[in-house]
Amino acid sequence: MLHPTPDQLTSPHTPTIAAPSAQPGLKLLSFNIQVGIRTQAYHHYLTRSWQHLLPHRHRSRTLKQIARLLRQYDLVALQEVDGGSLRSGFVNQVEYLANAGQFPYWYQQLNRNFGKLAQHSNGVLSRYRPTQVEDHALPGLIPGRGAILVRFGEGPQALLIIVLHLALGARTQDRQLRYIRELIEAHPHVILMGDMNNPLEHLLNRPALRGLNLISADESLPTYPSWQPRQALDHILISPDLELRSARVLDYNISDHRPVAMEIGLPPALQQQLQSTERDSEVV
Repeated sequence: MLHPTPDQLTSPHTPTIAAPSAQPGLKLLSFNIQVGIRTQAYHHYLTRSWQHLLPHRHRSRTLKQIARLLRQYDLVALQEVDGGSLRSGFVNQVEYLANAGQFPYWYQQLNRNFGKLAQHSNGVLSRYRPTQVEDHALPGLIPGRGAILVRFGEGPQALLIIVLHLALGARTQDRQLRYIRELIEAHPHVILMGDMNNPLEHLLNRPALRGLNLISADESLPTYPSWQPRQALDHILISPDLELRSARVLDYNISDHRPVAMEIGLPPALQQQLQSTERDSEVV
């Protein structure tokens, strides 16, 4: 369900790169929230596994903490959110975080629908009104992985944002990345955000992404596991025409992944298009 747009949407590590600019930046965050389960050690995957099926009394407190973090950002990509089932207390977590984080526009992508038991989803929260939102099911032997395409502006200067959660297997990932490439390769201003289940160097060397010249932080930013990060699995990648001002992983271990944040600068024409869209402070 989309909430309100003209067509479709609803109303610490030290930074590795920091370039001062007089132009306002766009603050991005990608976060796998693991449906609000506080996993802070490997044994919690066993002892707290029941929370993937049943509600927990502290889950609402966890969501409130996440919402306070999200308020600092302009556009947020969420993975492993619940769309409103038994385990979440029938709370649509994307909608809740949009309201609590004061985002006027949000979108929930339902990828695996287990009825009242679980509503596996991705989500997008935005302070800017998008001009287009598309829901894409990613290929794979086991269905349930998806990507959200969000467009800001019109024509060749539009900003294209893809929110995704890739599969674990290398072959399936290659198929999914080839699908993503078809969506983005003709666009000069692109941002990929999400849990990509891949170190950055492996991701950028995949045949599907070669030649796109996508850039990110100039060093690995581990996000997993949150209590002692060793693997860089969550990324924000941008096309070279966008200005990378800062990139960091937040010291925030409320999920089993840490959130990754980035601030970017936009070309003047694109900045003008974005500023011309509504940027409301009220949640519709």
